[in-house]
Amino acid sequence: MPPPPTPPSSRILVVEDESVLAELVETNLAAEGFAVVVATDGETALERHAAHPADLIVLDLGLPGIGGFEVLRALRRKQDKVPVLILTSRAGSEDRIQGLHYGADDYLSKPFAMLELVARIRAILRRAGPPEAAKRALVSGPFKINLVQFTVHRGRVDLNLSMKEFRLLEVMTAHPGRVHSRQDLVNLAWEHDARPTLRTVDKHIQTLRRKLGDSDEHPVIQTLEREGYRWLLPVH
Repeated sequence: MPPPPTPPSSRILVVEDESVLAELVETNLAAEGFAVVVATDGETALERHAAHPADLIVLDLGLPGIGGFEVLRALRRKQDKVPVLILTSRAGSEDRIQGLHYGADDYLSKPFAMLELVARIRAILRRAGPPEAAKRALVSGPFKINLVQFTVHRGRVDLNLSMKEFRLLEVMTAHPGRVHSRQDLVNLAWEHDARPTLRTVDKHIQTLRRKLGDSDEHPVIQTLEREGYRWLLPVH
């Protein structure tokens, strides 16, 4: 019997510094219907999860800078209950026991079969319940932001945002009032292997503003010329 289908909105954050393995995991999970985001170090992983919470994190232990255990501990110190599946290439049970002690939900030793990784992810998500995106919708001023269907409505009007415009909006509304530099927006809204210019960010913001109906009389996104952009409306 095939496994139960996974909702397309399930968002998986893969934290892995080995580029070949990260790409392989990303490709296979995307083929299974997951929305996949990749981070190659612990600090970036925490930033991306804060900007758009994952439904599950696949976490390598041997990361540069902030190690996998520190990422896990940082999450749990914040009372963040996101499920975490640890990847480890280290022999013995000590690291596995330590990971479970820190709050990991499961572990998988390298090398591993992709089918097993997918099966373990599905099992964890079934235990965790509906994806985070399905538990909430964002409302900010006149806008309703659907994190499942990736749509934004003003009243009954679908604003027809592109996926990149939606991602920019999503990042800014995750922290209303915070200034996001252009480089921050590149890091959080573009794929990890993309290389857009900062001018590209400005062009996407300009188009997003037009679709939102942003104006001097009804400002939504504030521009700080040398600093970046800020979402002005409260978010519920």
